[in-house]
Amino acid sequence: MNSPFGFPDNKEDKKNFQLPKKNQGPKRPGSWKFPLIYLFIFIVLMSAFNYYLTSRSTTVIDFSDFKNKIASGEIKRVEISESAFIGFLNEKNNDEDTVVLPFFSRTRTEPRSEKTYRTVPLSDPDFIRLMDEKKISYYAVSHRGGMIINLILSYVLPIGIFILIWRYLMKRSGLGGNVLSVGQNKAVIVAEGDIPTRFKDVAGVDEAKDELVEVVDFLKSPAKYTEIGGKIPKGVLLVGPPGTGKTLLARAVAGEAGVSFFRMSGADFVEMFVGVGAARVRDLFKQARDKAPCIIFIDELDAIGKSRINNIAGGNDEREQTLNQLLVEMDGFDGTSGLIILAATNRPDVLDPALLRPGRFDRQVLVDRPDMKGREEILKIHSRGVKLAPGTELETVARITSGFSGADLANIVNEAALLAVRAGRKIVHQRDFDEAIEKTVAGLQKKTRVLKPEERKLTAYHEAGHALTAAFTPGADPVQKISIIPRGFALGYTMQLPLEDRYTVTQSDLLGKINILLGGRIAEEMISGEYSTGAANDLVKATDIARKIITDYGMSKRFRHVALTSRGGMPGSERHDPIFQREYSEATQQYIDDEIAHIVEEQYELVTGLLLQKKELLEKVALSLLEKESLDEKEFYTLVHENHNLPLSQSYK
Repeated sequence: MNSPFGFPDNKEDKKNFQLPKKNQGPKRPGSWKFPLIYLFIFIVLMSAFNYYLTSRSTTVIDFSDFKNKIASGEIKRVEISESAFIGFLNEKNNDEDTVVLPFFSRTRTEPRSEKTYRTVPLSDPDFIRLMDEKKISYYAVSHRGGMIINLILSYVLPIGIFILIWRYLMKRSGLGGNVLSVGQNKAVIVAEGDIPTRFKDVAGVDEAKDELVEVVDFLKSPAKYTEIGGKIPKGVLLVGPPGTGKTLLARAVAGEAGVSFFRMSGADFVEMFVGVGAARVRDLFKQARDKAPCIIFIDELDAIGKSRINNIAGGNDEREQTLNQLLVEMDGFDGTSGLIILAATNRPDVLDPALLRPGRFDRQVLVDRPDMKGREEILKIHSRGVKLAPGTELETVARITSGFSGADLANIVNEAALLAVRAGRKIVHQRDFDEAIEKTVAGLQKKTRVLKPEERKLTAYHEAGHALTAAFTPGADPVQKISIIPRGFALGYTMQLPLEDRYTVTQSDLLGKINILLGGRIAEEMISGEYSTGAANDLVKATDIARKIITDYGMSKRFRHVALTSRGGMPGSERHDPIFQREYSEATQQYIDDEIAHIVEEQYELVTGLLLQKKELLEKVALSLLEKESLDEKEFYTLVHENHNLPLSQSYK
């Protein structure tokens, strides 16, 4: 029993079902390069062969000398052609070769190894009479073959060499060498049944998977929807930060549905030639309709789908033509044809509104960073083939990696396995995961970097200031590790462990983050009496938080509940690309600058008072760091409890 699209419903039939050969798609542009090279070599060899056959041991003489040799009887036979008179020294005999010139259908008999004379023909009426008197055998031949050889050597061969060189240069530049296939799409076509990815291989995005179940169900059982008059959404747009599994989800949909899968990047459509992108869009949809039911997946859709509204300077006509053709094609196919378009982007704010309207990409699925449970499931999937030591807690790893994407977690599992191999072990321990996380967050450990005693002491107090401020700041994440071993660009680092995922942040939490960032510089000032450049990155982060408190979050005294900037970017992400267009006056800008300085100075004085109270504890933590180079969570909080009689949750005044 087949579906309305000719696709078998029965599982056994699906296994044996094959697409017709005529719809296997066009051959790739590079498939004809070997025949072309062989043809070129063949022409060169045959041209050289013909040239060898036509270039005999011939002496070119004047016409008068040629006549004298006929008169003296030295020349016995003459060949007359449009371009030359050739005189032979012997009569035609049995010791002659029959020369066949390829391509030209012309034969000529010539004595073996015979010396000949050649001269330029002149209009002389006595020449024929002279040959008749001397009883010279003469005959006329046509040298059209030689003309064709000259044509090949003069025109065809240079043009062929030029085409090969041009094709090579075009390939090197990435534009492709086959000018006839420049309008063909570059989609990677995966046949049905060849995609092993399933929904069980995707974790941490359960809500997104539930949204895509309908797409899979439609492709498997379309009659259930068409009987009631329903239509599946034509396009599904996967939106989310980089590395969250958008492409993996698209592959899982194709694998679950068991249909053909066209995968193409948005950048593959656009070329330097105007009209190529639109031609590739047409070619892609034509092939997809021939293989329906199928899925078209366009990755990085923003490469061709950027909004045309803000294109003040005129923009790239090629990109706009490609977008227009995509809009037409998405409107042109029938919703019941079994053709589903999936697309992925991490910049939905820059897409053209025409793409997002109902009837095109009428469903948007948010693929966000996973929560703690999702991170644990992702770690389990990527750890399937990894030998883990007994007692390894992936839950702890998931708790530490708050805010990590699926790609980050896969990288951590791989780094942990590599670290275990580097250490000579055959199983991965918990400490390998901890080291992999530190390597990902703080950078590679610089074992060869040797600090001066003064720099090492200053770094120890700096990190101790961060850690103590975090320990006595209400609502701050607990300190997991403190280290003065250089990593990446940092001479030391303090890692904090979030107890749970947080999706909203209060004003007091933001001020607490500023306090922790300022704690390092204040500790440096307390021990050395001056400032250093080691806190430069901390000051940048603290200033940025203070600016967002005023401009983005509406938490200033004068402009409370008012957002003073317009920012673009992925919804829900921490990183936004600012639009440098000020929408307020110079007086407001002056107020923002003054308020930022006021907030930072106020928190600076608050943390200074705290660390002055805990100066003895600060010195003990710094001395422990100088002795051990790193303190874990247990060692740090043991020092805090031993030297402080108040509970850590109590706020300082």
